[in-house]
Amino acid sequence: MNYDLICIDIMKKVSTEGKKKRLLLQACCAPCSSAVLERLATTFDITMLFYNPNITEEKEYRKRKEELQRFLHKKYPNIKILDCSYDKEAFLEVTRGLEQEKEGGKRCYQCYLLRLQKTASLAQMHHFDYFGTTLSISPYKNSAWLNEIGKDLEEKYQISYLYADFKKHNGYQRSIELSKEYGLYRQDYCGCIYSKIEREKKKELEFQREN
Repeated sequence: MNYDLICIDIMKKVSTEGKKKRLLLQACCAPCSSAVLERLATTFDITMLFYNPNITEEKEYRKRKEELQRFLHKKYPNIKILDCSYDKEAFLEVTRGLEQEKEGGKRCYQCYLLRLQKTASLAQMHHFDYFGTTLSISPYKNSAWLNEIGKDLEEKYQISYLYADFKKHNGYQRSIELSKEYGLYRQDYCGCIYSKIEREKKKELEFQREN
């Protein structure tokens, strides 16, 4: 499936209808959101959802949320954030037993499902036309899984999912450029304690090789 082409078709359809559709867009961070919003903001009436219970350190969670708020205030002041409570226990519960999985494996699938299910549920509750996520802009995220989950939730909650693969058209590179332009804080791990441990092990191995 070419999810990028599907996204283009959806956007063309929405544009021809003459009225912006309401989109609830789950945002993982400001850098990823920057390039996605650049692409979507003229087509949709967007509300950002900051729901990221995978960020297991509260200090890091608040830093990423505040950076998203700062970026929106500066670049997209009309876009609101639908905030959620800090809830790392939800992530720890759905990934229980998967602690030793490699980054990008079954643990990440459960994380995608957790965040997208919350997005779909709130989109239905608040009568949005579409729900989606910025996650597919990252080369480290499995776009096929994200869109398969989105399809299942679309059927479950009876609300349209914005299929996408935002890393296409140099989306990830554009997020880096925009991060530099707006001085955005970029993290080097997804946010969960497991990816942080894996990152630190890689850094230690690299240090040992260089020394």
